[in-house]
Amino acid sequence: MLEVKEVTTEYSGMKALHGVSMTLREDEFVSIVGPNGAGKSTLLKTISGTAKVSSGEIYFTGTDITHMKAYKRTGLGIIHIPEGRRVFPSLTVLENLEIGAYRPEARDSVDKNLETVLNIFPVLKKRSKQPAGTLSGGEQQMLAIGRGLMSMPRFLMLDEPSLGLSPVMADLIFETIMNIRQRLKFSILLVEQRAVEALEFCDRAYILESGKITMSGDRATLVGNPMIQKAYLGTM
Repeated sequence: MLEVKEVTTEYSGMKALHGVSMTLREDEFVSIVGPNGAGKSTLLKTISGTAKVSSGEIYFTGTDITHMKAYKRTGLGIIHIPEGRRVFPSLTVLENLEIGAYRPEARDSVDKNLETVLNIFPVLKKRSKQPAGTLSGGEQQMLAIGRGLMSMPRFLMLDEPSLGLSPVMADLIFETIMNIRQRLKFSILLVEQRAVEALEFCDRAYILESGKITMSGDRATLVGNPMIQKAYLGTM
C-alpha cells in the first residue's frame, strides 16, 4: 500500500531524514520507534505532504505522491493525526467530528460514521455539545482520533497519541486503537515514544535513529532482540 524509497527531508538545509526506506501493506499495523529528535514526526509529515521531500520517492497504492499536495493525499485516504491533539477548542465535540468528514466518500456517510465513532468513544457522545476546549487531555485525544475516523481513512497515521496523558489514559488510548483496527480494517502507522506498547500491538516495526532506519522486523524479532530490549524496553 505504501512505499517510501530513499527519502531525504531537510529543514533549512539540515537533514531530518537520511535516505529512509520503508513499506506498509494493506491492513497492516506498523510502528516507528526511536528516541526524541530521531525524525519520527518528520517521517509522518513527509508522507502526509506537510513536509517536502528533498530526494527520494513515495508511492501510495501504486501512485507516485512524492510531490502531491497534502490535501490531495488526504483525498486518497491518507489521514494524519499529529501530536498535540489540535482540536478546535471553541467548537463543540460534535462540530469537531463533523469537520473531519471532508472527503467526498465521508460526506456521503456522515451519520453512519458518526454513529461508529460515538460507539467507539462513548464519552464523546456524552460530551457532544461541550466545547472541545473543556475536555480533558485524554478526551481531546479521543476526539482527535474520532475526527480522523470521520474521514473514512484508508491509511491512518498516529503521532504520539499517548503524549501528555496519564498512564491509565494512555493505556485506554492504546486499547482503543486496537479496537479500531479490529473493527474498521485499515492500515495504521504509529509513532510512539512508549516503545513497549508500540511494539506490543504492531505487526512490524522500524527503529529510526538520527534520521536513519537502523533496524526493522516483525514484532517477535524486535522484542526478542537484546539491543532493542536494552535500549527501548528497559530490560537487559
